[in-house]
Amino acid sequence: MLNFLPSKLVGVIASILLGINVCFWFVWLISVAIIKIALPIKPLRKVFDTILTKIAEGWITGNSTWMALTQKTRWDVQGLGALNYKGWYLVNANHQSWVDIIVLQHVFNRKIPLLKFFLKQELIRVPIMGLCWWALDFPFMKRYSKEYLEKHPEMKGKDLETTRKACEKFSLIPTSVMNFLEGTRFTKRKHEKQNSPYKYLLKPKAGGIAFAINAMGDKFHSLLNITIVYPDGIPTFWDFLCGKVKNIVVRVKEEPIPEAFATKDYNNDREFRQEFQAWTHSLWSEKDLLIGELLDHQPLKELA
Repeated sequence: MLNFLPSKLVGVIASILLGINVCFWFVWLISVAIIKIALPIKPLRKVFDTILTKIAEGWITGNSTWMALTQKTRWDVQGLGALNYKGWYLVNANHQSWVDIIVLQHVFNRKIPLLKFFLKQELIRVPIMGLCWWALDFPFMKRYSKEYLEKHPEMKGKDLETTRKACEKFSLIPTSVMNFLEGTRFTKRKHEKQNSPYKYLLKPKAGGIAFAINAMGDKFHSLLNITIVYPDGIPTFWDFLCGKVKNIVVRVKEEPIPEAFATKDYNNDREFRQEFQAWTHSLWSEKDLLIGELLDHQPLKELA
């Protein structure tokens, strides 16, 4: 533990350890990915994908190691008991900070299959990490505005097509498909702008997980509904590196996914769209109440 040091110094040390861990595993990850491309033999693909997954899990273990050295965080995690490392999961969580990613990876590493995130296409340009996400077959999504689709109707459905192609890769080995239902990080300003009906959450965007469920068919064992709470206030990533995050609460609830959802068209079936949105609303209403209970009804301003 390095908490006896000044917080900024802890942050610098944590940043250096984070960077070393990234560079070490990046070399292995990209090396295997290049071999995978050079040998496009279908039977070998599963082997290479498994190796890449093991490398990513080692990377996450490295993160957990420097976290244990530099942080003095009290973890309150419940709901991991019945998880299956060899299953397929659709994973959803509330989103407040970049720290959420580290939290999810730390909590679920080697307990469920590697988390795969849907990313904005622009993120492939992020130095080092963009290549890592590409090597691990993270799907890069290009979103089109409503105005753009009105001018280019031929582009309608491209998101679903991209999702389907990504999920075809996911079907080869057990995978956890991660989605932040809110689509963006929570802030008080966004909350007010949306006029969200929830106290601690933004409005859910149901389309993404509807597409994933449709594309994966009956592959998913269930939905893992994750609730992340920072009782001392939502931290920045720098706050976390500096050891200022003293408490992290995580609750995991496994939810069944209605079988009919895998066969229905979210885009074109209005009745199903309403049914699916009602389902996500019920999940979100329950999550909102849970966050309030975990925070012991702290004022919303402490979350902003």
